[in-house]
Amino acid sequence: MGDQATAAEVNEEDFQKLKERMKMISDADPLQYHNDFSLKRYLRAFKQVDPAFQAILKTNKWRVEYDVASLTDQNPIIKSHLEKNKARVLKHRDMNGRPVIYIPARNHNANDRDIDEITKFIVYCLEEACKKCFEEVVDNLCIVFDLKDFGLSCMDYQMIKNLIWLLSRHYPERLGVCLILNSPTLFSGCWTVIRGWLDEKTSSKVTFVYNEMDLCKYLIPDILPDDM
Repeated sequence: MGDQATAAEVNEEDFQKLKERMKMISDADPLQYHNDFSLKRYLRAFKQVDPAFQAILKTNKWRVEYDVASLTDQNPIIKSHLEKNKARVLKHRDMNGRPVIYIPARNHNANDRDIDEITKFIVYCLEEACKKCFEEVVDNLCIVFDLKDFGLSCMDYQMIKNLIWLLSRHYPERLGVCLILNSPTLFSGCWTVIRGWLDEKTSSKVTFVYNEMDLCKYLIPDILPDDM
């Protein structure tokens, strides 16, 4: 279960090299620390030691500059988006034990949002979901986009670009599966655009779900909220 198979693909020699480099950094500054699971995710994503090491340092710098620690449910921006039911990290997990981020598209209007604020909210959701991971078992997430009552005003290309960028740069290998529920015909054109931004590996993690029987392969439908 989880990501055990891909974890085994990490070259042990490369992993030890990366671990040694990061130990020197984190010994001097404990805030730079990444655990073994995180180091392996960066190695899987960036393939070699040098790019993985540089990516980790960039993430650490970004986390400080972006003030990720301030993005809690008490932050006024986060609180506002939670009250508007823009997204929620569910209490329950999917069939593989992944934390679930549920996003009802109908509650979003691309013409009535601040891109910086919605991006901070995305980071908050990713952080909360990652905290719920039992990394020894599964260290990736399930993201659910519910397109019920979807209209073109809900389609926010810049927000999706920002999510893709965050997942690829600062949360590498965290996406386990992305489920698209209740997709209307008019979304097909939107998906053609979005798919062009994804690499083959990420695109393969996106699954369109058209009925409850198929949904049951990934999660128990009852865990999805009916109050959003």
